[in-house]
Formats: sequence, structure tokens, C-alpha cells
Amino acid sequence: MSTFWGMSSLQTSLLILGASGDLSKRLLLPGLATLLEVKDDWDVQLVGAGVEDISDADWKAQVRESFENAQASKNEEDEGAADGGERLSERLLGVIDASTYRKADVTDADDLRTLLGECRYDPAIYFALPPAVTEKSCEVLKDLDLPSGTRLALEKPFGTDAESAEHLNDVLHSFLPEERIHRVDHFLGRSTVLNLLGLRFANRIIEPLLSSAHVARVDIVYDETLGLEGRARYYDKAGALVDMIQSHLLQVMAVVAMEAPASIDADDLRTQKELVLRAVRPWGGDVVAAGKRARYTAGTIGDRSLPSYADEEGVDPSLGTETLAQLTLEIANWRWAGVPFTLRSGKALAEQRREIVITFKDSPHVPVGLHGAELPDRLRIWIAPDEMQLELNVNGAGDPYTIDHTSLDVTFNPGRLSAYGEVLAGVLEGDATLSVRGDSAVQGWKVVEPFLQAWRSGKAPLDEYPAGSEGPGSWDNIDC
Repeated sequence: MSTFWGMSSLQTSLLILGASGDLSKRLLLPGLATLLEVKDDWDVQLVGAGVEDISDADWKAQVRESFENAQASKNEEDEGAADGGERLSERLLGVIDASTYRKADVTDADDLRTLLGECRYDPAIYFALPPAVTEKSCEVLKDLDLPSGTRLALEKPFGTDAESAEHLNDVLHSFLPEERIHRVDHFLGRSTVLNLLGLRFANRIIEPLLSSAHVARVDIVYDETLGLEGRARYYDKAGALVDMIQSHLLQVMAVVAMEAPASIDADDLRTQKELVLRAVRPWGGDVVAAGKRARYTAGTIGDRSLPSYADEEGVDPSLGTETLAQLTLEIANWRWAGVPFTLRSGKALAEQRREIVITFKDSPHVPVGLHGAELPDRLRIWIAPDEMQLELNVNGAGDPYTIDHTSLDVTFNPGRLSAYGEVLAGVLEGDATLSVRGDSAVQGWKVVEPFLQAWRSGKAPLDEYPAGSEGPGSWDNIDC
């Protein structure tokens, strides 16, 4: 079937379940807009579904608004963008006009059959739904006659613990092969993964230094200045450890620490990441000492005043949900044994930090007569935007006997797509490179469950920090 923009290299339907929700409006639909502008020969039919009763006109208006927001954001990033650049192309207007929305119970077999019947091509089904609803919907889908090329995309968290993740894997594998199941991790985009792989494996300078022989510690930090932002319904049951460390930062650590894959194909990449996760242990074998948690109290961030987390709307203070989590782990293998990997993520902090910091051991001997080398060499990698800074001790300007701390800076290729544009590209064309493999989703839970159990039993204190601070005063807060 030809389309209004000519011959297509890919024909597929994107069926979004939960299409009227915040995830779809704020991330999925804008991501689709950026993808369609890059993949201008793809024929993508958009079908939305949800419990809300939305008219055809209102649905198209919602999609158009999301597409325009994506265009406006792109223009803000492009220097010298012309005013009015948010006007949509004929291509995007055509996708909007051809899109449809259906009110449906996504856990009902008849409603799901009707939705599948709306799809002109083999569908990619995106579950923009709470995990419990997603699981119920998958239980129903397994008994339906699905088109042969059906793909599924499931948002984090995948399950609620290792046992439930294994069960969900069993359900999915009963009717789809692993390569058509996409456990979405938008945090590590394709360009970021390729940038990290290139930095590590495309030169003979960096890679030989990345081992316990030379590295003192590795810190992976994702600090946010945002508070709860109305997400209590989800976040108060998840917390920082599940929301960010289990779902995202473990995957970052796996890419930073893995051995060189034979290729950048999904199978090779995901196998090397899984080998890292299987080697992870709590630092020193003590989950109480190796894990810290805290939640924010009232404070000010810039011109915003935030209430205490316990006073946020929808929060149950008795749950003891943490808004800041920090784990120190060891990767017990030949390369990394003895190197602490600290993963930290939290909300309502003083500044946004998205960085990987590799701190090298001190030089074993500085010749007598040279002085001033007080800071260690460090490799810093920032995520979104992707940048690198190599901090070195060298003879700087001035006194030639004084060692100064200087840096070499690199900006990586940012890629052409937004994070969710890259996620959707993988889902629609069946490339699982950015998806978390089933065994790794289970293994991620196995890494964090000992910490969760210790915290739930009250063995570890729930510290506090004022919103807008760097964290609890008793923590080091990875000040490097």
C-alpha cells in the first residue's frame, strides 16, 4: 500500500496502550515526531487506546500539540532557528490526520482484538501503562492470534522483584521470541552507547587503564533538581533505588565495565552487559554498610520552594520511601575486583548531575623536586549532552617545577533523535540493541533486592537532607 509520501522502507503500526496518559503526551509522541522527521521514508500508522473517552478531533489535537512541542524543542536547540519553525511538515500533518484513537479496556480480549484490527500493518504495541496493568494485558495477549511481526515495548520497572520479572518473562516468551520483546531503557540512548563504546574500544590509550590496576573508584551519578512533580502514585511505591538505580544506572555501569563485544549487534552487546551484572556484589558483602538512603525535607531550589517529601500530595510517609539512594558495589571479576562502583540518584538536590567519574590511582612515584600534584587524574563522562573531560596532572604555565591540574575536553556526537525517538526507532524496526534482555531485567532485581530487604526491615537508617542541598551532611555526596 503506497502512502502520501511515496515508497516506504518500513511499514508498521504503532499501537500505544495508555495513549492519553502523561508518558504518551510528554515523551512518546514527541519522540515519534523526531523519528519521523529523520526516517522520512517510513510509513508509520499511529493508533492510540485508553480508558478515557476522547473524540477523534481531540485526539488529533493532542497528537499535534505533542508534535509541535517536539518541533519547538528542536528549534530551541538549533542556533539561529527561524521564528515559526514549529510549523509541522506535511509529513507529520499526514501522520496526525491518519491516526486514530479508541476507548478500550486493554485487559479485555475483545477490546484488544478490535485494536489489533485497527492496525494496517504488523503492530508494535507500546505499553504506556502501570506495570500491573501491563502484565494483565500481556496475559490476555498470549491467547490471541497476533500478527506474525508483532513487537512489544514495556516500560520500567519490569516486574516488582526478581520473581515477578521471571514470571513476566515466562508469559512473554510463551507467545513471542525474545528479540521481539523490548524492555525499554530510554536513559542510555543509541548515540550514548556508541560514544562510550568508541571511547573505550576504538583506541589504545583509554582501555588499558580501565581496570583495578589503575582505577581507584568509579562513580555514576544522576542527581535531579526536580522534586516529586505530581508522580506520587508511582514514585511513592518505587523510590529512588527502583526508579533510577535498578532501572537505569545498573545498565550504565554494565556498559562502562563490560568487556569488548565482538560487534555492536544486540546479541553481542547484551551478552557482555549480562556478564557484568552477574558479577555484581554489595561492597564488602555488607548491604547495610554499602547502601544509603535519604529523603528530602522542606527547602528551596532556585526560586522554587519545596515542601518536605512526606508532606507532598499523595505521599504515605509510613512507607519510608527514599528520594536519594546510593549503593557501593563490586564487580567481582578479573578486571574490576577491588574497585568500588558507587551508583547514586536522587531528587530535589542542589544541581543536576548526569555523570560517570572514573578516578585513577595516584602515581606510584613523583620525582623529588616536582611538587603541587594534589588531585588525582580523572576521566569524566557526561550523559545528555554527551561530553568527556580527561583531568591530568601536568607541568602547566608558570613555574616548571610545579605540577598543575588541567583538562582535555571533548564533545561527542549528540545523535539526531531524542531519547524516546531512539527507543521508538529500535522498537519499530525490531532492533533490540537498546532494550534490556530478559535475564538482565531479572538480574538487576537480584542486585538491588538485598538492599531493599534491609531497608524495608529498618536495618538501615532513612537519613534526611533539605531540598536544594547536596544531600545529607553525613554523606560524602560524591564530591569529586
